[in-house]
Amino acid sequence: MVSELKKKLVIELTKAVKDHPIVGVVNLQSLPAQQYQNMRKTLAKNGVQIRMARKRLLELALTQSEKKDINRLKEKLNGVPALILAKDNPFSLYATIQKNKSVAPAKGGQIAPQDIVVKAGPTSFAPGPIISELASVGIKTKVEAGKLAITADTTVAKEGDVISPKLAEALKRLDVKPMHIGLDLVAVWENGDVFDAKVLHIDEAEYLRNITQAATWAINLSVEAGYPTADTRELMVEKAHRDARAVSIESSFVTEETKEEIEAKSPQSEN
Repeated sequence: MVSELKKKLVIELTKAVKDHPIVGVVNLQSLPAQQYQNMRKTLAKNGVQIRMARKRLLELALTQSEKKDINRLKEKLNGVPALILAKDNPFSLYATIQKNKSVAPAKGGQIAPQDIVVKAGPTSFAPGPIISELASVGIKTKVEAGKLAITADTTVAKEGDVISPKLAEALKRLDVKPMHIGLDLVAVWENGDVFDAKVLHIDEAEYLRNITQAATWAINLSVEAGYPTADTRELMVEKAHRDARAVSIESSFVTEETKEEIEAKSPQSEN
């Protein structure tokens, strides 16, 4: 009976993988049940499915889908794995997952998701035992106006480091919350390509700034090179007009538009 149920589940999973152009792997380890349920509901509104099963069954579904190079996702099935299935694109999927994460304090034994930096500045603590507690994790302090102040930005853990209980407690006291609660997207498959989650991160504000800057540079190049386009023709005519006026005035070549300025710069004749 159990075997038949497993077979039926693999068939369902295989069909789901075949029906979705975007197939990803998430790690649900350490994700609170309520957070998981909330994320499932949010993603479902965008047509995204999360399918949980034993690792072996997920591997079978990937293999039986026969999609190009999708077996490369098998090595990404770690922790408490699940498949995430979408029809949009890997970047949108990653952005949706990131936007629905919340910050949380670190616990001893957790892995730093990125470099953890404690910023310089004042704290609310009076001098006391906390000085040695902070010093023991590499955070230097001094007393300012009766309170402790952190003297310099300090990287207390590198990405991938195990956070010690002592460091976790220090960060908690400083109200530093380096952890992100939410789905841990590991990798995504699309059209035979597998993208690790890191390469899917796009800073949207920076991306917009880069596009704006590139457009500005392109317009300037077009105008300066004398290469007219639909966006620069008017600017080039205006520039040519300004340059012609300047040449006329500098060379004292009188025209209807520049005669007053040329006369104004000429020495006044003696009476």
